[in-house]
Amino acid sequence: MAVERTTCCVVGGGPAGMVLGLLLARAGVEVTVLEKHGDFLRDFRGDTVHPSTLALLDDIGLAERFARLPQRHVSSVQLPLAPDRSLVTIGNIAALHGPYNYIAMVPQWDLLDLLADEAGREPTFRLRMDTGATSFLNEGGRVTGVRYRTADGSTGELRATLTVACDGRTSLARELPELGLQGFPCPMDAWWFRLPRREEDPSGLVGALGERFFTALIDRGDYWQCAALIPKGTDAERRAAGLERFMAQFTDAAPWLADRAHAVTSWDEVKLLDVRLDRLRRWHRPGLLCIGDAAHAMSPVFGIGINLAVQDAVAAARYLVGPLREGSVGLRDVRRVQHRRWPTTVATQGLQRLAHAQVIEPLLAGRAAFGDPRKAKRLTELVTDSRWLNRLPAYFLAYGALRERPPRESLR
Repeated sequence: MAVERTTCCVVGGGPAGMVLGLLLARAGVEVTVLEKHGDFLRDFRGDTVHPSTLALLDDIGLAERFARLPQRHVSSVQLPLAPDRSLVTIGNIAALHGPYNYIAMVPQWDLLDLLADEAGREPTFRLRMDTGATSFLNEGGRVTGVRYRTADGSTGELRATLTVACDGRTSLARELPELGLQGFPCPMDAWWFRLPRREEDPSGLVGALGERFFTALIDRGDYWQCAALIPKGTDAERRAAGLERFMAQFTDAAPWLADRAHAVTSWDEVKLLDVRLDRLRRWHRPGLLCIGDAAHAMSPVFGIGINLAVQDAVAAARYLVGPLREGSVGLRDVRRVQHRRWPTTVATQGLQRLAHAQVIEPLLAGRAAFGDPRKAKRLTELVTDSRWLNRLPAYFLAYGALRERPPRESLR
């Protein structure tokens, strides 16, 4: 069995893992990223690159290369919150100041390929594809790396000063009872599928209501990336009722898509996301730090999970570059990362829980959002008529509760 050594072992090559690996390697830290898949080509992943991440790419000198990727810009969020279920613009990102007043819709694999290519230019960076971590190495109560298995069945050990879990909501770290996984009720699961888009269609991020489902349509240029939120645990029941029935209900909610409902020909084209909302009470133990979905699985509400994960990575890089370069990372160092990111995580999940309870759950049950049509009308009028309140959800969608800055050593 092979035994190797690195300074920082990053488990998971998603946005958080690749951003962290790039920032650390640019600062001269030896870092190895383990990615269990052979490529980044996985559909219906977080493809929304918000202004906070666009600003980061600018900070680290990748804005021009990112701009050359195929993408669609979304500058508004419209939801059917009016009493007559007509669309209300709740987030006009175009009204924000600065160069990045839009959300860039970019296939996640293109973003990850860009980050991997840039990181690969650093002599201290290694990306190991087809290599999945199988367990942690422990010595004297401290995590000292991971055991791994490659696609061809080979096994080995990678020892590290610090191991960072960026491997999502199925993370190995979530099996550690001392980290205290805390879950919150979710009223929905999500179906993902695609439909063709035409130039005369609405643009941006558009919502519509159907029979016990809520759909969010993401403008991807030549197609709509469609998410149908269905009551939690009803996937099998609704599939048994037939695809034709669902598409008829879907086009009742979005009649302007009726002429292309036939584009979905099989349930195989409709992917289920088991929606979860949870977080670890502790993101760390000696030698280990969890960030991104490994530390806090987010609901798809607001579509900001990828950007929170990236901001976690930026904060982690800023706090850990110094200790990693010195070759010693203490418990205090990893605690600082959680202390920094905890308020943003709690606030964001609190807003998502509020949206679940006041908007998603009642709409899926056939009731009015906020429990009262008159209350919904007053709230939507308040948001749309007030310039300040209209910008507040837009700013939150764009930047979250707190923007992180990369370490100076990582800038180019």
